[in-house]
Amino acid sequence: MGERAPQHVQNIVIRDYCQRNGFKYSLSAAEYAMEGSCHILEQLVSQLDQYDGIVAYSLFQLPEEKNIRLGILGRVLDSQKTMHFAVEGIVVSTFADLENVNMLWQIKKFEHMCPKELV
Repeated sequence: MGERAPQHVQNIVIRDYCQRNGFKYSLSAAEYAMEGSCHILEQLVSQLDQYDGIVAYSLFQLPEEKNIRLGILGRVLDSQKTMHFAVEGIVVSTFADLENVNMLWQIKKFEHMCPKELV
């Protein structure tokens, strides 16, 4: 979604989120810097039996393609795990949460079309 934060800043935010929520921070995984890449995320999801869940820096790091994004989150939920987004403070723990995620994505995607000021 055109926003970037250095990896070390992302790690600080994720560690802080985990500490504030009583989670054990196990490891940090960085996605490849190629446009549209979600290989590392896919790998984490496929290994969820080893973890209690996933904490990502931001909701808007998920794939932009709706079907891919919701497919990944659906697989997390199918594994009876949760996915957290530290910047937004959002937790995806039920299938009903997927609709909220999609709505937030739609708002973010089209916010540039909203007037900055109402005169």
